[in-house]
Amino acid sequence: MSDFQVGFLAAEKADESSHLSMESGVEPEPVKTPSKRHRCAACFKQYKRKDHLIWHMKTSYHSVHQPKCGVCEKHCKSFESLREHLTGPLPKGNCSKMFAEKGCDLCMKIFDSSDAASTHKEACRLPPPVPIATILSDSAGSQNKMSSSFNGCIAADSKAVAMDCEMVGGGSDESVDICARVCLVDDAENLVFHAYVQPASPVTNYRHEVTGLTAEHLQDAMPLEEVQAKIKEILYNGEILGRVRMNSGKARLLVGHDLEHDLESLGLSYPDHLLRDTAKYPPLMKTNLVSHSLKYLTQTYLGYTIQAGIHDPFEDAISAMRLYKRMCAQVHQLEGLAINDTNYHTQSFISVFELKRQRELDKMSPDELFELSRPNYRCWCLDSRTSIQEQSNTNPWGSW
Repeated sequence: MSDFQVGFLAAEKADESSHLSMESGVEPEPVKTPSKRHRCAACFKQYKRKDHLIWHMKTSYHSVHQPKCGVCEKHCKSFESLREHLTGPLPKGNCSKMFAEKGCDLCMKIFDSSDAASTHKEACRLPPPVPIATILSDSAGSQNKMSSSFNGCIAADSKAVAMDCEMVGGGSDESVDICARVCLVDDAENLVFHAYVQPASPVTNYRHEVTGLTAEHLQDAMPLEEVQAKIKEILYNGEILGRVRMNSGKARLLVGHDLEHDLESLGLSYPDHLLRDTAKYPPLMKTNLVSHSLKYLTQTYLGYTIQAGIHDPFEDAISAMRLYKRMCAQVHQLEGLAINDTNYHTQSFISVFELKRQRELDKMSPDELFELSRPNYRCWCLDSRTSIQEQSNTNPWGSW
């Protein structure tokens, strides 16, 4: 409805109220003309003042990279927020109905028909990985090598590696986490490295009900220094340390869940711009500060259950890699502003809003303000674009 129509209806209502009041001998009450509302083009919040909308856009970090409803196109901070919008206690009516008929409860996409949605769901729901015991027994033949390490081959062009560690307890209160087992898989879900790790300090609780470990597993375990060297060899991929810290070069991305904890237990560090942590990735988080468990994320977005009993590091690493690849495969439209890649990695780039004068922002429409907005995290879809760009530079005739 146009401003003219709004004003017309308000005036008409005022005339009618005045007429009735004159007949009854009562003074007519003044009718308030509805004020113009400024609506956010991303989350649809409305504000009475334009400067309030501009402040909202500056601080909300809306972008095309946020999860979006396939019906009303509302942008949400996380997939958890999108799920609540579609299926929560107070879902949006039409959106909820369309999602129930044509939506996928794993990737949250909505399709053109229920048949298309059913076909997609079959492929979207992934089977659980093979247990690591099966992999190790196949590689060891008929011999029992439960305490030995496994060194597999990794393709030179493998861009990412997922890691998971199992911790035993140390200290007088058994609360100190000590890495006793580590597993790495490549982006094709091949086992690259597995080892039992010699504890860096005395073990006071093997946490067998979760880790499945006993003192026997760690009798011939690999020294921590050797484990560190092997992991560095896989991650650095022959690249010198200085270049890894600056722009990564040939170094591989490290994928995992709560990687800071795993790296700390191994006595390792790795550049932040090469970490892909499913516990810290905003679209997968429960709130801005609270993470979901890997078990929840796997069940909710991949469709199978892990960690039902003893934790399998191979299963956990593959689940983290699958979550990363699912987020990486999202297709988002390119933003209009070119962003320096190093700054985008470190999230230290200047807000585009700071480059504009307030007078210019006041003249912009909500859609134009949204086009200026940028996320405060690096979307993983950019990893796939980087890989495609590298491939096209190497093989300009190749198709992707």
